[in-house]
Amino acid sequence: MNKETALARTEAVFNTASDYFDAPALSFWNRFGQRTIDQLALNSGDRVLDVCCGSGASAIPAAICVGSTGQVLAVDLAESLLQLGRQKAQQQGLNHIEFRAGDFESLGLPDESFDAIVCVFGIFFVPDMVAAVRELLRMLRPGGKLAITSWGENVFEPANRVFWDAIRAERPDLVKQFTPWDRIREPDALKALLEAGGATQVEVFAEAGTHTLDTPKDWWTMCLGGGCRGTIDQLDTAAQQRVRDTNLQFLQQQQIQALNVDVLYAISAKRNS
Repeated sequence: MNKETALARTEAVFNTASDYFDAPALSFWNRFGQRTIDQLALNSGDRVLDVCCGSGASAIPAAICVGSTGQVLAVDLAESLLQLGRQKAQQQGLNHIEFRAGDFESLGLPDESFDAIVCVFGIFFVPDMVAAVRELLRMLRPGGKLAITSWGENVFEPANRVFWDAIRAERPDLVKQFTPWDRIREPDALKALLEAGGATQVEVFAEAGTHTLDTPKDWWTMCLGGGCRGTIDQLDTAAQQRVRDTNLQFLQQQQIQALNVDVLYAISAKRNS
């Protein structure tokens, strides 16, 4: 898949998923966005670039950290998610954050423009990830930090497995057709990616945790509000209902109240020139 096709598909999926993206069932966006920012030790007055920013799960905590003398530029392909971010920033009086639609590899910003650059659950949507890391480092000042967060091996299990089994029963051709997050699921792979792009002093932290479900229906809301939405929307209405019912029945019968979720955090510093 070429870059234009890949980005257009990502944009379409997440513009559609925006109707559930900020639902309480998807609180993990904020949790992992905050965790990423916590590891950067941002200073008041810092300039931060957040790419693949979604609705601001990491950009808003970054804006709070850098204060009104700082600046955050938050970039995403999906205008519907950016609008959610703008509303949240406005509600919190964060006037020093800008949400901008665009491809972060084509921003045309000067070299060494930012003190920190963040990409949470987004680098895998770019076909050439090494080139993407190289472009992010170009915009980072010497001594600045780059943070890239990705999904690990065990993500929303066991529900994730049941979801894909149900998809296979309906449309085998759709199984794992759009799961770019599977590209870098191991710490070594994420570390190697950053180093291939020119990052130095790379540290990767693997975090194994859980995400609580208040009800089994939360899982289906999560599917509709994330990357799986692109698969669901290719099913007809009856097939969607069958997949939903299969998932909810499994969670109810097994009395599952939390899903396992592994996250990888990579932090690197740009070498001083």
